[in-house]
Amino acid sequence: MAKITYIDKDKNKKIIEVADGLTVMEGAVQNDIPGIDADCGGSMACATCHVYVQDEWFNKIEKATDAEQDMIDMAYEPKKNSRLSCQIIVSDKLDGLVVTTPEKQS
Repeated sequence: MAKITYIDKDKNKKIIEVADGLTVMEGAVQNDIPGIDADCGGSMACATCHVYVQDEWFNKIEKATDAEQDMIDMAYEPKKNSRLSCQIIVSDKLDGLVVTTPEKQS
């Protein structure tokens, strides 16, 4: 299990333990984290699980695929540290990961 910190648009912080093998999005949905809508359920078809990964963590997670990057380009206010939380698989090495939700989802 890894502790993931979710920060919403109003700077409210929730630290959730997420089981290895789940995605950051699944951890958010299972724990009612606001700002991660996940309309497509994690099939990478909507970008409503868009998050900003804290800079110190960005290079520690797997690089986005071309398909994910294409979907991020359709997200609300994408940045260089944007990722789809449905594509970040939780493992012990992500213990302490910090993600922030955008002001709104697409």
